[in-house]
Amino acid sequence: MRLVPRILAVAVTAALVSTPALAAELTGTLKKIKDSGTVTLGHRDSSIPFSYYGDSATQPIGYSHDLQLKVVEALKKELDAPDLKVRYNLVTSQTRIPLVQNGTVDIECGSTTNNVERQRQVDFSVGIFEVGTRLLTKKTSGINDFADLKGKNVVTTAGTTSERLLKAMNAEKQLGMNVISAKDHGESFLMLESNRAVAFMMDDALLAGEMAKAKKPDDWHVVGTPQSFEIYGCMVRKGDPAFKAVVDKAISATFASGEINGIYDKWFQQPVPPKGLNLNFPMSEQLKKLIASPTDKSAEQL
Repeated sequence: MRLVPRILAVAVTAALVSTPALAAELTGTLKKIKDSGTVTLGHRDSSIPFSYYGDSATQPIGYSHDLQLKVVEALKKELDAPDLKVRYNLVTSQTRIPLVQNGTVDIECGSTTNNVERQRQVDFSVGIFEVGTRLLTKKTSGINDFADLKGKNVVTTAGTTSERLLKAMNAEKQLGMNVISAKDHGESFLMLESNRAVAFMMDDALLAGEMAKAKKPDDWHVVGTPQSFEIYGCMVRKGDPAFKAVVDKAISATFASGEINGIYDKWFQQPVPPKGLNLNFPMSEQLKKLIASPTDKSAEQL
């Protein structure tokens, strides 16, 4: 008869372990989401193919967004909230960090570089992508590398690491460039396509996305020695380890299961909206390593 209480105790313990978020009192973002019945996702409108509007101006799509939805699935299970609602909140390069910090969005997955400076303001999930910063230019421009930009108009997107790198390079090497900072990637490419700039500096995968939506995609190419290698991550509020753990687990599980290969193929090796063009952007060795060994460190910390 003494075994019965012991068996009961084991069963209770197992139940508590199987529902970690509910075994203890919820705090932070998990409590906010559970109490409201809603998770708010921060997304971009023109970061092709990561997070952007396709045929709809209300529903984001993309590689990063698909991973974001894996987090939503995990939250439904973790919080025992199968009817959890999703609210979308558009962010820009300039607003994404403040909107995460002040609680307007719970998680932002787009094309946000994880770096030491930003780690002081927000926390990052394990990395979801790795890129190199290069140049998009017309094949007839005569621009093959960064040294060819001397005295030229060059565009980048405000609030990005590319903007910081380009301005630092301009000062250090005295290139005399006129650096134009556009409000988003769409406006940056418009500057380039309308000949107000000879090159657009940004992450190579994003440049491939911009090229895919050009009027004449074959007129353009990505060139130049990468000025940095950067890891994208999903942003969450700083100092909320319970929520970050759910996010990291969801993304890592997608990597470990091999589902990430189908998601990558869908957005980088198959025709994508809005024009049904194929980016033909094979998975890099750096990204393969990141998927095999997930980390929330920035490229500069590795």
